[in-house]
Amino acid sequence: MAEPTTKNIVILGGSYAGISTAHYLLKHAIPKLSDSHSYQVVLVSASSEIICRPACPRAMISDDLLSQEKLWVSIPEVFKNYPVSNFRFEHARAEHVDHANRTVSIRYEKEEEDEKTIPFHALVIATGCSTPSPLLGLNKDSTELRAQWALFRDAMMKAKSIVIAGGGPAGVETAGELGEYLNGQPGWFAGKLENPKVDITVVTSASQILPLLRSSIALKAEDYLARVGVTVIKGTKVTGVTPPESGTDLALPTKATVSLSDETELNADIYIPAVGMTPNTSFLDKSLLMSDGRVETNHSTLRVDKAGDRVYAVGDVGSYARPAVHSILNAVPVVCANIKRDLLLAAGDEAGAERSFKEDTRETQMVPIGRSKGVGAAMGYRLPSFLVWLIKGRDYWLWTTGDLWSGKQWEKES
Repeated sequence: MAEPTTKNIVILGGSYAGISTAHYLLKHAIPKLSDSHSYQVVLVSASSEIICRPACPRAMISDDLLSQEKLWVSIPEVFKNYPVSNFRFEHARAEHVDHANRTVSIRYEKEEEDEKTIPFHALVIATGCSTPSPLLGLNKDSTELRAQWALFRDAMMKAKSIVIAGGGPAGVETAGELGEYLNGQPGWFAGKLENPKVDITVVTSASQILPLLRSSIALKAEDYLARVGVTVIKGTKVTGVTPPESGTDLALPTKATVSLSDETELNADIYIPAVGMTPNTSFLDKSLLMSDGRVETNHSTLRVDKAGDRVYAVGDVGSYARPAVHSILNAVPVVCANIKRDLLLAAGDEAGAERSFKEDTRETQMVPIGRSKGVGAAMGYRLPSFLVWLIKGRDYWLWTTGDLWSGKQWEKES
């Protein structure tokens, strides 16, 4: 099909990867194009607000625990200083990508116009993943997430037992935050908390919690959890939940019977599934996807080779690296450099060499446990609890998001 006069660079997804890519291209790619006025970055997001998703385990408990102004940020507001001709925000959800004819269909949920088809000159897929629990991510929009948190807070204050499925960072952080909030902060030399006010149980099928970290760090995390009344069950899988919708929508009944692979059952006033994520790729042709649902991405260039020219994937939705915020931030300059190069070549201009991404596979993960403890490692080095608190545990990265959302982090081309 003939390409329109305006060359749309469509970015699907309004979180870490999508917001960062949009800022980077507007600062360092569009101005370098000879006819820059004819290019427009079109950012499509189902939510008009960004949230620091790692902060959800603490933020869901109470508005008093984290700065709400830093937690919720308007997407249109952080892009208001760019020329209107170069940027457009679409508060909509991606419905379908026709990569052969190079169009994206989007759907609006709260406007008179239901659908729109946007032709693209370049496409960036940055839609991320959805969490099984509606408490731990922006699966829909900010209004829905706030509503789920309100329901949870009401149920939380009445609960006597909470079961969390999943021993990864989300499950462990959620357990630690709930344990400290409901059972109290432990003393300096506290051991296992006997007779907690609320029984909190973490169930993991792995042989240890936090499987990406060495066993000694995982055991320290388990010790910190015990101090706030959290019991860990390892090597055991959740095989079923009754009723089956428990934990997936707090508007539905929250009480649940949790069946385990060792044939025991746990009764929970609240059940929180915190294991696994579902890539947001239902709008894509299956020929572009890996078996796990992520976009099949060139591990070096971050292009989606099967989708044709100038199609890319960045963030948790791509197959080039394991999901992690630091991987996203390392990938953004690479994918943007390659987008810039491809745009210049398509315009008949000179372009430099393409860049290559290399995943950092060193042991790197920081996990706060409550508001004063934490475990983790960075670049293969074990971190003391104090440093985990200082870097992440104080406010779950909120101190970093101001520059990230505003684009200041990407002022220099790197």
